[in-house]
Amino acid sequence: MKFDRCKKLFSKFHKLQNLNILICGAGGVGGYALECLYRSGVKNITVVDYDIFDITNQNRQIGSEFVGRKKVEVLKRLYPGIRTIDLKLTPENIKKLDLNKYDMVIDAIDDLKAKISLIKKAYPKIISSMGAAKRIDPTKIRIDSIWKTHTDPFAKKVRDFLKKEKFKGDFKAVYSTEKPIECKMGSFVGVTGAFGFALCSEVLKDFV
Repeated sequence: MKFDRCKKLFSKFHKLQNLNILICGAGGVGGYALECLYRSGVKNITVVDYDIFDITNQNRQIGSEFVGRKKVEVLKRLYPGIRTIDLKLTPENIKKLDLNKYDMVIDAIDDLKAKISLIKKAYPKIISSMGAAKRIDPTKIRIDSIWKTHTDPFAKKVRDFLKKEKFKGDFKAVYSTEKPIECKMGSFVGVTGAFGFALCSEVLKDFV
């Protein structure tokens, strides 16, 4: 039976199914958050992305065998029933998004200014991914308050930017305590994918 083993694990499965989740960014992190939520039985998932799949995505992104195709178009085919929004996630466009209907927003954006805009708009119903690239050890992944993140240079930039914006809120962030490897544009699906799974896990943990 479909989702039978999820039902055995999640005592509040009927509530889990009715969650309304928005995933911002469908790359090496956001794609695996989608995979996890979809296979766990969440019915209402919306994915926002603007990019097309590039050959350089094939080491880490679900759907990336469809080089040259829009990510949202491919994902809609791979995950029947999801909703997609073909939109470039800029600070200006994020301001126009209606987030009221979503129970949780998953931030898997790489661009710092867009990330800050999304955090401020979606708070408090947001969980955010920090830097997943340039790492190879998924056992170093942590979930904690954004203000308790450490080691991750990208998380520091987020914290510093939020302080400048006088943001006083608190929310969960997925980050790694592994020191980034010195390389250019390096990434490993064992970590980026695990970030996505960690985001999904944090969203669903209260339904056990």
